[in-house]
Amino acid sequence: MLTTKPTVLVIDDTPEHIQIISNVLNEEYQVKAAINGERGLQIALQEPKPDLILLDIVMPEMNGFEVCKRLKSNPLTSAIPVMFLTAQSDDDDEQFGFDIGAVDYITKPISPAILRVRVRSQLLAYSKSRMLAAQVKEKTALLARNQLEIINCLARAGEYKDNETGMHVIRMSHYSRLLAEAIGADEEWCELLFTAAPMHDIGKIGTPDAVLLKPSRLDEDEWEEMQRHVEYGYEILGKHDSPLLNLAREVVIAHHEKWDGSGYPKGISGEQIPLSARIVAIADVFDALTSERPYKRAWSIPEACALLTKESGTHFDPKLVPVFISLIPEIKKIMARYSDVEPQALRVNA
Repeated sequence: MLTTKPTVLVIDDTPEHIQIISNVLNEEYQVKAAINGERGLQIALQEPKPDLILLDIVMPEMNGFEVCKRLKSNPLTSAIPVMFLTAQSDDDDEQFGFDIGAVDYITKPISPAILRVRVRSQLLAYSKSRMLAAQVKEKTALLARNQLEIINCLARAGEYKDNETGMHVIRMSHYSRLLAEAIGADEEWCELLFTAAPMHDIGKIGTPDAVLLKPSRLDEDEWEEMQRHVEYGYEILGKHDSPLLNLAREVVIAHHEKWDGSGYPKGISGEQIPLSARIVAIADVFDALTSERPYKRAWSIPEACALLTKESGTHFDPKLVPVFISLIPEIKKIMARYSDVEPQALRVNA
């Protein structure tokens, strides 16, 4: 079975030194060479990327310390181990080299035996480090997938109890992320919102069926009980250090607040309402309007947009509504991809 030799990049302004190192390492490794720092930085970015860089310190124009700092500041090369080559022995210089990211020093004139052992040792350490990083990445991704599945299961539980379909939480979470991205929100925050949005009505798990499923108009006491679902959800999620669950809690408690202060549970208004909740409110209502249910037909997209526009500045954030409406071409794609049975709101009159 063929195995690829590890790649070692030698950066040294003295061709004779490069030749000596190449002669020592050529049998076990693929050796690349550069006679100045600028060229070395270019080669370090080329595939296959080096598994180890041997870097002379004293070079004209750009010394080894500067080359090392540039390598470590670039995400594409920052993980590559760097070993300094030096004819000098200065404790301060060595400490500085380690501080900027070097893993070892080799003193000139180079001993072939020492060079082989040091190179082999650093490549072994680098290989184990990459293997460990890959395992951590895989486990983290698995954990994230499992977490998302649990969140979606809980979210769907609340929706099914309210005679909603599981697709509602999927669509509205996509709408929420799309709107957050459109207003320039931080990418990480957009992803958190995408994952948190499905939990917006998780508190309905605690709402009595007699209230939640009542086919006729709720009386005053029943309406008060219905409003408590945001508090139930807030308590279900609890207090955490998790940014995701904290954002979800923020959405849960505030997505029924209204821009003019007439919402619940606290009656806060305007930008007192968290941005996350203002975004989810639009996504949630739009999807509810454009979805067919046993007790209502699906509104067309123009009808739903007309209502959002009418209630802009009263129910909804007036800055977010026009942005959401401008995203309708993308929203239609989401509706079609995650339709309940058939994309009712995408009829000809849409």
